[in-house]
Amino acid sequence: MIKVAKFGGSSVANAEQFRKVKKIIESDPDRKFVVSSACGKESSEDHKVTDLLFLCEAHVRFGVSYEPIFEQIEAKYNRIKKELKLKLDLEKEFASIRSVMKRGMSTDYLVSRGEYLTSKLLAEFLGYDFADAAEVIAFRYDGEVDMDRTRALIEARVTDRGLVVPGFYGALPNGVIRIMSRGGSDITGAILANVVDADVYENWTDVSGFLVADPRIVKNPLGIPCINYSELREMSYMGANVLHDDAIFPVKDKNIPINVRNTNDPDNPGTLIMADCSEKDAVNPPHIITGISGRKDFTCITLQKMHSSTEVGFLRKILSIFEEYGVSIESVPTTVDTYSVIAASDLINHCLYDIVGKMKEELKPDDIRIEEHIALIAIVGRAMKDQPGISGRLLSEFGQNQINIKVINQSSYELSIIIGVHNRDFEKSIQCIYDRFIKEEGKNA
Repeated sequence: MIKVAKFGGSSVANAEQFRKVKKIIESDPDRKFVVSSACGKESSEDHKVTDLLFLCEAHVRFGVSYEPIFEQIEAKYNRIKKELKLKLDLEKEFASIRSVMKRGMSTDYLVSRGEYLTSKLLAEFLGYDFADAAEVIAFRYDGEVDMDRTRALIEARVTDRGLVVPGFYGALPNGVIRIMSRGGSDITGAILANVVDADVYENWTDVSGFLVADPRIVKNPLGIPCINYSELREMSYMGANVLHDDAIFPVKDKNIPINVRNTNDPDNPGTLIMADCSEKDAVNPPHIITGISGRKDFTCITLQKMHSSTEVGFLRKILSIFEEYGVSIESVPTTVDTYSVIAASDLINHCLYDIVGKMKEELKPDDIRIEEHIALIAIVGRAMKDQPGISGRLLSEFGQNQINIKVINQSSYELSIIIGVHNRDFEKSIQCIYDRFIKEEGKNA
C-alpha cells in the first residue's frame, strides 16, 4: 500500500509537533511520501511563517526594514533545529534568502521559503530524501500543473528512503517559482498522490476531520465519518474550510480517498472523503444530514415584472448585467415573474446601485427591492434524497423557533438545501437544524 501524508502548518509549528509527525510516520511503513506546509502558529499570539514572509515582502516593496520580522522567522527555525539536534545549515539558507531579497525577488519566491525550510528540516528529522517542489512540481505558463512532466520529475526522485516535498509551490518551465493559493499544500499532496498512484491521501491537520457543524456555534458537534466529493464541495464552498477545494481534483481522477486526520489525536480515524460512500454507508448508515455550513453577509436583489416568465431570455438579461459588473452570483431563486439574485455583499457593495439602475433602465421592472445582511446556510446530505418531507420539516422547525426564512432553494439533485435568513438568525438557525436532525435523530436511533 502507498500512502501520501500531508502535514499542515499546525502539525509542524514547533519541535514538539515535529516529534508527533515522526511518530505518525514511523507507525506505518506505507507512509513513504510526505508533503509539508510552512510552520504554523505555536499559540494564538504567534504568527504563521507564511504571514511573516508576506509582511517581509511588503516591507521590501515599500523600502522599510524587514529585519525585525525576518529575525522572528530565523529564531523559529533555529529553535526547531536546536531542539531536534539537526544539522541543516540554516545560516547558509538564510544568507541565500537575504541575498535574493537585497537584489530583488518575486513575492512567490519569498513566501515559498516557509515550506522549503520546514520540509528540509523535516526530511532530515525523518531520514527521508528532500525534493524541492520547484524541481518536481511543474507548472505550465498558463498556470496549470503539467501532470505528465510532474510525474516524470517525481518518479526520477523516488528511492526506498522516502521523500519529503514542500507544499504550496512549484516552478514554471523557465524555473521561476510559482505559488498556489493559500492552503495550496493540500493540492500538492493531492498531486503527489495522483502521481505515485497512492491508495490513500492522508491530510493531517489540527482537527479530527470534518464536523457536522461549526464547533464555535454548536457545542461538541459530531464528526463526519465519510463524505463524498459532491458533499465536500457543497460544504467547503459555504464555509467548511478544513481542506482546500481544489485538492479534490487530482485524486478524484484516480478515485483515491482522502483521509483528514488530527496530528494531535492520531488514533482518531477522522473523515474519509470518497467518490462513493455506499460501501461505508451499508455498514454505518449516515445521518439524513451529512453537514451544515454557511456564511453571512449576502445581498439579495429581487425583481418583479408581470409576464416576464414567458419572455424568452429575460433571466439571461438579468444575469448579463451582473456579468457586466464582474459580480459572481451565489444563487438565483425564482418564482412566476419574480427573480431574486443573491451575491456576496463585499463583491457587490461598490456597484450595487449601478446594477439596480441598469436593471430599471433595461428591464423596466414593476418592482425591485434590495435586502442586505442575509446569511446563507447549506444543509447537505446524500441521504436526503431518500427521505420525503425534509424541506417541510425544516420549514416547521424554523417556524417553531420564530426564524424568518428569506430564501429557500433546492435543486432536483437533492444533495443540498440552501436557506437564507437574516444575519442575526445565523447561529440560531444552525443550532436548531443540528438539534432537530442530528441530536434528536441520534436519540431515536
